[in-house]
Amino acid sequence: MRNFLDFEKSIAELEGKIEELRHLSDAGDLNIAEEVGRLQDKLDRQIKQTYARLTPWQKVQVARHPDRPHFSDYVDALVEDFTPLAGDRLYGEDRAIVGGIGRFRGFSAIFIGNEKGADTDSRVAHNFGMARPEGYRKAQRLMQLADRFHLPVITLVDTSGAYPGIGAEERGQAEAIARSIETCLALRVPLIAVIIGEGGSGGAIALAAANTVLMLEHAIYSVISPEGCASILWRSAEYAETAAEALKITAQDLDQLGVIDGVIEEPVGGAHRAPDAVIASLGDVVEEALRALIGLDGGVLRARRREKFLEMGKQGLA
Repeated sequence: MRNFLDFEKSIAELEGKIEELRHLSDAGDLNIAEEVGRLQDKLDRQIKQTYARLTPWQKVQVARHPDRPHFSDYVDALVEDFTPLAGDRLYGEDRAIVGGIGRFRGFSAIFIGNEKGADTDSRVAHNFGMARPEGYRKAQRLMQLADRFHLPVITLVDTSGAYPGIGAEERGQAEAIARSIETCLALRVPLIAVIIGEGGSGGAIALAAANTVLMLEHAIYSVISPEGCASILWRSAEYAETAAEALKITAQDLDQLGVIDGVIEEPVGGAHRAPDAVIASLGDVVEEALRALIGLDGGVLRARRREKFLEMGKQGLA
């Protein structure tokens, strides 16, 4: 059963009517096939119109859609011989971040990403993609492994933020995130990051301080969630929609501001409606970005990456 968002009420009604008609046989003057075709055309137009004018808050809802492809879906479709690598060698394993080695379109590479899970059991097992310190330390270990063996790193980011629990704080959550960012900036191999859903706070940038940062069309990327921002500024999460507008969290806003390097188009209606198509598109764009970086000297890659992030915000200060 498809999950519909709040603003998709008219779309849900049309899909419901189409399903009802498909279970009927032709009767009297009513030609079922023609009526289904007419309603399908109307549905396609409605989806296109709705998704062409999404507000920032509606994009937040799309980015969080439970049916969007997750890290494991991209890896299953795009990576050959993927071998997961577990543990941070300091404390333990964190399944909120999955990483390993595999082959992507002829390139051996390290893949790291947040995994939210696809059903209740897997979401709990992966802690809804919210990593603890050991997750970020595992990411550091894998990035350092990539550096040692001259393998490019590809990260797929999809998290509402790092896990804020007491245990995570006791084990050094802030330090682990800072060290992960430091590791990203120190690499002498290509690093490509894609925000595939939510890019929340330091929990996201810990995997996204990359040479090339890309976002899916309806993904979001922000220093704080709209609800968190509203709770701080207006003392109420009811202002989340206002906060989403002010934060400039959409891919289009961030591309214009120079925070990211490109936007990957999603199928009409969002990635959750055509996961195979968006996975293929992401693969094509990542391959192009990787080929542009793969021949560069390690020192050049590191210098360009650091300069890229140091330059952010200078235009606004001028």
